[in-house]
Amino acid sequence: MFHIKCLNPISEFGMKELTEKYRQVEDLGEAQAVLVRSASMHEITVSEKLLAVARAGAGVNNIPLEEFAKKGIVVFNTPGANANGVKELVVAGLMLASRDLVGGMRWISQNRDDENINKTMEKAKKAFAGKEAKGKKLGVIGLGAIGVLVANAGQALGMEVYGCDPFLSVEHALELSRNVSLVDSNEDIFRQCDYISVHVPLLEDTKGMINKDTMEIMKDGVIILNFARDLLVNDEDMEQALSSGKVAKYVTDFPNSKTANMDGVIAFPHLGASTEESEDNCAKMAVKEIMDYLEYGIIKNSVNYPNCDVGFCNSVCRITICHLNIPNMLSQFTAALSECGINIDNLVNKSKGEFAYTVIDTGVIPSDSTLEKIKKIEGVRKVRILNYTN
Repeated sequence: MFHIKCLNPISEFGMKELTEKYRQVEDLGEAQAVLVRSASMHEITVSEKLLAVARAGAGVNNIPLEEFAKKGIVVFNTPGANANGVKELVVAGLMLASRDLVGGMRWISQNRDDENINKTMEKAKKAFAGKEAKGKKLGVIGLGAIGVLVANAGQALGMEVYGCDPFLSVEHALELSRNVSLVDSNEDIFRQCDYISVHVPLLEDTKGMINKDTMEIMKDGVIILNFARDLLVNDEDMEQALSSGKVAKYVTDFPNSKTANMDGVIAFPHLGASTEESEDNCAKMAVKEIMDYLEYGIIKNSVNYPNCDVGFCNSVCRITICHLNIPNMLSQFTAALSECGINIDNLVNKSKGEFAYTVIDTGVIPSDSTLEKIKKIEGVRKVRILNYTN
């Protein structure tokens, strides 16, 4: 029986995927896995029993990734599960910025007591004239699960779409419309596009990527859409660009105390994934990731350990080892098993930065002393035995 702790309410659409092998517990100290959405885990003390954490969403700022990796706790997220919800909001933001629908609705609200509003609005509406997206150039920076959908949506709107992603995966390349033009650098997008939509993770080299220098080479009146992270944009530089007219509108799903008070900003309260469908999809994916890991040692969509899809085990047992990515680890594992006469049916090793993950299938269940020998190898963080004889 596996024990699961939910730190936030998780959609029943996902929770119903759990089989009779699983039971929800209130005590975090008894849990082998945690499902979480927005609750912060930085201040939480976890027990040795905890094996995995799945975030029902993409962002993992609320989880201490390196600390958990050092403890052999695999952290998952759910990339792409909320992609359609975010894409639809990006399209809505693009329309709001193009047509000044916000200004028009505000005028209606301010003049709702006017008995002749149906006539006066005909004179007032010229102040809210906008432009059509069709035929304009849309640049999409970052062609992951969300960026690809945004690029394809722009193409469907009749826009001329450009995309840039030096790490474009085969999976996402196949999903991308063949009519989207791929460019070599972000600068190509900055120079020629009327709309720029940013969909990259917040890293040291992407922080503040939209700044005075990059906006200087953009077209006058450009519209910038940021549905990734607020720190990708330098707020002070954006305020100046909006004031000068260099940027016509800045649309963001990540407002802060500064951007929320800036003229020319259209802001949403982080609504990208706030749809029933997104929450259901994220929950289902998170539960599936936890089940695959606990039952089969499969790692998919981890953010602190390497992905390792070893499939189902055809042997008596499976040994999974979370460890540091340092030399001579595999030879020590195999030596410990060979010393007690255990033959290896299958071995898979994957690494990601400082950490690595090894899966060993055997026809014999190792003794406790053998497992202790593996656990005591320097660099080993967590060892599990999955027994398939029951």
